[in-house]
Amino acid sequence: MDPIRVSQLIYLLKDMIEGSELLSDLWVVGEVSDATRSRLGHRYFSLRDSEAVIRGVLFRDDMPGTEVPTGERVLAHGRVAIYPQRGELQFICDFFRPEGVGIEAARLERLREKLEQEGLFEQSRKRPLPTYPRCIGLVTSPSGAAIQDVCDVLTRRWPLAELVVSPSLVQGDQAPSSIVSALRTLATHEPLDLALVVRGGGASADLSAFNDESVVRAIFGFPVPVVTGIGHETDTSLADLAADLRAPTPSAAAERASPDVSEVQNRISSIKRAMLMGMRGRIEADSARLKNLTANLTHATPKPSLSAENIEAVGIRMGAVLRAHFSTQSANLDHLDAQLSALNPATTLSRGYAVVEHLGQHRGVVRSIRDVTAGNRIAVSVRDGSFWAEVN
Repeated sequence: MDPIRVSQLIYLLKDMIEGSELLSDLWVVGEVSDATRSRLGHRYFSLRDSEAVIRGVLFRDDMPGTEVPTGERVLAHGRVAIYPQRGELQFICDFFRPEGVGIEAARLERLREKLEQEGLFEQSRKRPLPTYPRCIGLVTSPSGAAIQDVCDVLTRRWPLAELVVSPSLVQGDQAPSSIVSALRTLATHEPLDLALVVRGGGASADLSAFNDESVVRAIFGFPVPVVTGIGHETDTSLADLAADLRAPTPSAAAERASPDVSEVQNRISSIKRAMLMGMRGRIEADSARLKNLTANLTHATPKPSLSAENIEAVGIRMGAVLRAHFSTQSANLDHLDAQLSALNPATTLSRGYAVVEHLGQHRGVVRSIRDVTAGNRIAVSVRDGSFWAEVN
């Protein structure tokens, strides 16, 4: 084999180590020493036991604001990597807890923080439950007591709803995949208004399926609101945090998801009474208003005898006004007639006057001796006719 450069060796080791599935998801127990913080906010430290030591780093975006405790034994999660510039093996840490917490509790806490940062537990995304659900889905064990509790509550409170059961395991290694499968099957049922995911009480280990990441994500992504009722009131799983509503028990989940039919009936009866009272009041008010309008119309209607007298008086006044108007207009017409008669040319000719006009293409009245010359032919109009003449 030909010799290789140092950088080639380091990157060969880097690819082998960082490509390992085992070394990319590790929990390591060790004592913290030599902890420092860089000006960028990264925290550097060493993890050691009685036989070995490895350098570690907790970047500023992981567990911000947390200091790595020097001298304490911790349970740390991360991956193994190589820092090529110094050829050092290092542990890239993303989460740690004191060793006494225990591995299962540490794993659960790490997953909770991871999902919380992704927004799966955000209160603002919680969906309101339908007021009157018509179809309710149920994911639970078909042989457990929880299914009977839910059926009893829904039968008593809201028998109008259809209950669709999607059975699943709720305990054991196969339970997470079974719950996810049951949710996927239930999601295809239409119409579906909301879903219940329930399990009866048990030890903390018995409820571990509801802390599985796949189950939490399935509940978060479910198409309709989800109500969980898992274990006892003191038990809170990651599934509860992702659900739209957490109930302390399966029976409580069924109660939160359904209205009380007796309360609905009472409310309907109350609304009916209020509507009847409102209609009765409206009819009475409209009847009184109609009576008032009828009385006002009766009072405002004139009597026939009074109307006849009023009409006669109006006729007399109108006749006087018209006669005065006609008299004025007649006088104006006489005056205009006199003016027109005075201006009429025939009237002027009857008094012995004559009208002299040019003969030719441009005929016009002769108004002055300067308008004619010797030899011009002219027309002379008198009272009873006209003749022509020549200027000499």
